[in-house]
Amino acid sequence: MSGRPGEDAPGVPGIDVPRTRVRLDIAYDGTDFVGWARQPGLRTVQGVLEDALSKVFREPIQLTVAGRTDAGVHAEGQVTHFDTAGELDAAKLVHRMARFLPKDVRIRHARPAAPEFDARFSAIRRHYAYRLTTAPYGAEPLQARSVVACRSDVNVDAMRAASRKLLGLHNFVAFCRRREGATTVRELQRFDWVRDGDLLIAYVSADAFCWSMVRSLVGAVLAVGEGRRTPEWVADLLRETERSSSVTVAPAHGLSLIGVDYPADEELAARNAQTREMRSVPVPGGGCCGE
Repeated sequence: MSGRPGEDAPGVPGIDVPRTRVRLDIAYDGTDFVGWARQPGLRTVQGVLEDALSKVFREPIQLTVAGRTDAGVHAEGQVTHFDTAGELDAAKLVHRMARFLPKDVRIRHARPAAPEFDARFSAIRRHYAYRLTTAPYGAEPLQARSVVACRSDVNVDAMRAASRKLLGLHNFVAFCRRREGATTVRELQRFDWVRDGDLLIAYVSADAFCWSMVRSLVGAVLAVGEGRRTPEWVADLLRETERSSSVTVAPAHGLSLIGVDYPADEELAARNAQTREMRSVPVPGGGCCGE
């Protein structure tokens, strides 16, 4: 297990405490959380995890996450990291945290990570699934917290055609809630639909996502499937210069972060630097539409 320079030892100024970077792979049911990010007085995934980990390691633990999920959004493959001066027994930590944590959040794996590993900036791509049901009676009771009911006659072929028009590097400002100083340029690498009986799942992958992007993509394409819009309308949204009021954001509880990809350890530092660069796409006539 590799060490990592840290803060001065308590009461011994000038002496560094070796610290280990730890990667956690986690899952949670987002129904009863107001999102990932810690907020005073509110129940968040970050708050619950940091409080429990701080008790176990007997030091303040601060988590860095691959993607900050919104209120009601779930995760099956979320990734986070932290640094600790304590000893790491990965198997023991997973078992112990199963007793410390509430039933709607689990640490699935724990492992030491390279010092350059950053759950957020090292990520190559993130994968989401959005689950719908076309059953006339709606979602099965055991799926009601993670599956959204839609019309039984949706045109899945039209939805697939619309989704394909959004693939590639674009400014997705029409689909995103703007954050000050943040770019809305993203590379959408996968957006397709898989049907299994009444269950209809959208798989969406990109190098990164901006705020509410996946749910907006699903909402726009679902409008095509229901015959209210055309695939061409979806493609035209990429020409917008601000968030489109015509795009309906799909309900949060159908969305789940299912995985995050990372490069090999020797490529982590380069990936971190690349991710921090602002991206832009060319605009006809010059300039760019990114930030």
